[in-house]
Amino acid sequence: MNSPEINDLIRILARLPGVGPRSARRLALSLLEDREKAMKPLMMQLEKTYTAIKTCTRCGNLDSHDPCGICGDTRRNRKLLCVVEGIADIWAIERTRAFDGMYHVLGGVLSAIDGIKPDDLRINQLVARIHEEGTEELVLALAATVDGQTTAHYLTDRLGPINVRISKLAHGMPVGGELDYLDDSTLTTALRARTSVNR
Repeated sequence: MNSPEINDLIRILARLPGVGPRSARRLALSLLEDREKAMKPLMMQLEKTYTAIKTCTRCGNLDSHDPCGICGDTRRNRKLLCVVEGIADIWAIERTRAFDGMYHVLGGVLSAIDGIKPDDLRINQLVARIHEEGTEELVLALAATVDGQTTAHYLTDRLGPINVRISKLAHGMPVGGELDYLDDSTLTTALRARTSVNR
């Protein structure tokens, strides 16, 4: 019924997280009905963001600078390193203002079903950072899912020979819970009540 261009727009919008086919059609229609005030500014901002945003080569965060604002902040505790699955987890933890250390994005978690192996994640870079930066404590802030816990166990074993304290998020982390969906107070409690897993 629609032109190929409209159908392509709907298909692209439907790929976004939380946007199904119906929502994509409504979004497309809203953009098309007000092209000057809605579509054009969005198009310009997407182009500007696409050009400006970089992946931080140190931690894996997204920012307009490399290293990112967090890695470049001299007030943060550089001996404390929080390991997360993705960038959304950094944003979730930063919302709480309860953590003043550094971050390391793995880029996913181990998954036999999806075929994600240790070499597919930024684990070698993590080991190198611990040695280079003299990390004293590693906080494993991974989701309380089977894959998240498998990854945490793998990291604990892999980092066993290294002289670093390893802790994990505790109270307030529901089993099967994703960090990005936790409220700020629950995440703050989990950070403050983290427990050691190797000593």
